[in-house]
Amino acid sequence: MSPARTGTGMALGSMLCVQIGLAASVGLFDRVGPEGAAWLRLSWAGVILLLIARPPLRTMNRRTLAACVALGVVTAGVTMLFMGAVARIPLGMASALEFLGPLGVAVARSASRRLLVWPLLAAVGVLLLNQPWSAHVDVVGVALALGAACCWAAYILLTQHVGDEVTGLRGLAVSLPVAGIVATVVAGPSTFPRLTWGLVVIGIGLAVLLPVVPFILELLALRRLTAGAFGTLMSLEPAIALVVGFLILHQVPGLWPVVGICFVVAAGVGAERTGQREALTADAAEGQRWDETSSSPLRSL
Repeated sequence: MSPARTGTGMALGSMLCVQIGLAASVGLFDRVGPEGAAWLRLSWAGVILLLIARPPLRTMNRRTLAACVALGVVTAGVTMLFMGAVARIPLGMASALEFLGPLGVAVARSASRRLLVWPLLAAVGVLLLNQPWSAHVDVVGVALALGAACCWAAYILLTQHVGDEVTGLRGLAVSLPVAGIVATVVAGPSTFPRLTWGLVVIGIGLAVLLPVVPFILELLALRRLTAGAFGTLMSLEPAIALVVGFLILHQVPGLWPVVGICFVVAAGVGAERTGQREALTADAAEGQRWDETSSSPLRSL
């Protein structure tokens, strides 16, 4: 299997985990609020990564360590800002605005004008899926969603950089604890009084589902795909959410969302076929050899 196809499969697996994790988190909103739910996931994710992959602080140079810390900050940013946006504006509008981040990366990183057709096609599909123009606009909610879009764009670029510089999960062992610390500072004080032991246990399961597994898959995917192709593939997430809603929640989509799915899927297929990275760094190549030779799922990460 080609690296591009493997990376695409990892990206799709990540998006599926994200949608399931978001669905599972909705039940916590009434108990700890959206920011509290995000804090539970991020804080436990940081603890889990510290336990399974010790952060290699002594072996990192300053530039790589700074990139890992920056990745942690934008990880917390995209999570907290998006939750704040969803509390103020419809989820469809928030998703469409947030997608401007990876779409911008896809456009900026396109190697030729011919490849711009995929992110542009994805943009049309996402707009048809979400139809943000049909809802009342909350200026603060829009600003939060645009902030999440900026953080998502930075997250893609930093994840690819960290994945190239640091083998295995050691980069995430730095970035996710940093994200947990940032989330604790922002949402911890308002969440602590409402915590119960049951919520703490639920938070562990949610952290594994989102963000631990998706972030690991995205890290591995970005070792095999260009940042532009990955950004375009992220447009499949609203389509996955629509399909899951139809199959599980029996939410029947209208005509335009169905047309939007067709556009998004076409863009995703195009990105998969043209998005393989030309060369892997030595660290990434070593990571790929682990994938091919290791029989342990954890070691292959």
